[in-house]
Amino acid sequence: MRWSEINSSGSSVFNPKKITVVGAGHVGATAAFLAAKNELADIVLIDVIEGVPQGKALDMYESSPILRFDSAVIGTNDYADTANSDLVIITAGIARKPGMSRDDLLSINAGIIADVTRNIVSHSPDCIILVVTNPLDAMVYTALKVSGFPKHRVIGMAGVLDSARMRAFIADELKVSINNVNAFVLGGHGDTMVPLPRYSTVAGIPITELLSPERVDEICQRTADGGAEIVRLLKTGSAFYAPGASVVQMAEAIIRDNKRVLPCCAYLEGEYGVNGYYLGVPCKLGAGGLEAIIELDLTEQERAGLAKSMQAVAELVEQVDGFGLY
Repeated sequence: MRWSEINSSGSSVFNPKKITVVGAGHVGATAAFLAAKNELADIVLIDVIEGVPQGKALDMYESSPILRFDSAVIGTNDYADTANSDLVIITAGIARKPGMSRDDLLSINAGIIADVTRNIVSHSPDCIILVVTNPLDAMVYTALKVSGFPKHRVIGMAGVLDSARMRAFIADELKVSINNVNAFVLGGHGDTMVPLPRYSTVAGIPITELLSPERVDEICQRTADGGAEIVRLLKTGSAFYAPGASVVQMAEAIIRDNKRVLPCCAYLEGEYGVNGYYLGVPCKLGAGGLEAIIELDLTEQERAGLAKSMQAVAELVEQVDGFGLY
């Protein structure tokens, strides 16, 4: 028997697209695995620790015969292997520890994001960047400034995760299928996020008509505390399954040009009365990255909450501006 090689480019015939995931920790590895399993693209997992991305990537690839996916998965410590990526997911940075707020991570992770972004831009100047690292709103701002990319190619993952947590809590409270539940959370990714109960529904019915105001408030508060709740339980780490799944949902909308409307961290230039900052808002994602921002009509109370969230983000950005990273 003779094998006649037709395509010897070295990339998967089934996945001409290329996704790089920076950071082989729990979030990055989860995102890489889900992206490969869903056959979004060929996957490159990169980390500074020798052996870790290579070992995890090999483990993922060895699961492909069982899970039946044809995406190639490689691990590396060399940014040259990430060249010409269509999309880059940045998860690199230190994770929160018990008693540590997202803000405590600021100075360390800002430096990491700046370094990662420079490396990514030098090898993939046409890519779209999705940032996951906390404190999210300030880190995606850092990536935008360092990269010099237009705003539609630098997006933050937060709202998908926060909304997913709210959806899970609603489904559990009402004992309904998660598939019947939708939710929207706006604002910064932190204690000042703004869950929107009247835009959160079960089979189209607002939860404000299904639950008492007190119970709605409790769900909103648990949503805002969602990450901290997991940190307290784990004691030595932070959430990774839901964050990994959330950024992959965004990646899928972009890679497959799905035109999905998802709550994302986007750079605002007048929308919602905000100018020059990243904030969580409803966005349409497609092949162009951020293709539209949907501006909702908010109540006075919701606008006040968003303004408070905006102030918290502005304080972080002011600190980042002072680090001299860009």
